[in-house]
Amino acid sequence: MVFVMFLIGLLAVAFVVALIVFVPVKVLPVVLVIAGVLLFCQFFFSDKIAAFAMGAREVTPEQVPDLHGIIDRLCALADMPKPRVAIAETPMLNAFATGRSPNNAVVCVTTGMLEAYRSGRFTEQELEGVLAHELSHVAHRDVLVMTIASFLGILAGLVARMAFWFGLGGDERDDRDGGIPVQLIILLGSIVVYAISFLLTMALSRYRELAADRAGALLTGNPGALGTALQKVTTGMAQIPSQDLRQAEPFNAFYFTPAFSKGSAMAVLSSHPTLEKRLENLSRVSQQLGR
Repeated sequence: MVFVMFLIGLLAVAFVVALIVFVPVKVLPVVLVIAGVLLFCQFFFSDKIAAFAMGAREVTPEQVPDLHGIIDRLCALADMPKPRVAIAETPMLNAFATGRSPNNAVVCVTTGMLEAYRSGRFTEQELEGVLAHELSHVAHRDVLVMTIASFLGILAGLVARMAFWFGLGGDERDDRDGGIPVQLIILLGSIVVYAISFLLTMALSRYRELAADRAGALLTGNPGALGTALQKVTTGMAQIPSQDLRQAEPFNAFYFTPAFSKGSAMAVLSSHPTLEKRLENLSRVSQQLGR
């Protein structure tokens, strides 16, 4: 994770230097101001927008005492503040956490997972494993880390669009000052930076999912239950209508297990490791715990 963050930082420095060199001085402040506004909005509102888009509604202990009880126990074990608890109306077996810090976080469980737990298809130990995984994301501020890591790609995409739409680097009608070549350099460079940044961000996300699996398994002391939960959730995806999966797919990075529709992307483009890698990771944790 440190190495990937280093590469993202190095790429960011190189991209900013390139902007200073190639983007006209009179235009550069406009780019930086727009980028600053985007970073501010992403930092403070992206998690709230995502939770709203996924249909999360906050619930009280009186409404869902069993879910609150499990989270209370896990937060006491982890010695961390209790996040707000929410439920999302979807048949998927899944859960997610949002919030840039433990003090304003939300842990959400889908109605599909809650119903599976109450009907006995999902054991309490398995639900504890899933929630411990999500609480690990909260404790390690993963939403904040991924927001910062993904911002370079957003900036590169913004610059590419501005170069294409507004001709950063020169006037298309007059190429005597080398405007068109510079514009092409900015456009192509931004596209390359966006692509590399996306791949690095997805790699970082996969590492942090493995870290959350490990932390969740250590918190509950039951990596086997988390492993069976992973298998049940992944298997359950095949029973979900394709329309529901397509609606959930844009928010895969938040989910415990991604919702893949037909023709899903290659593993290198995924925000989550493969099921096999996650189970291997939990097997190593189990060996360390002597189980």
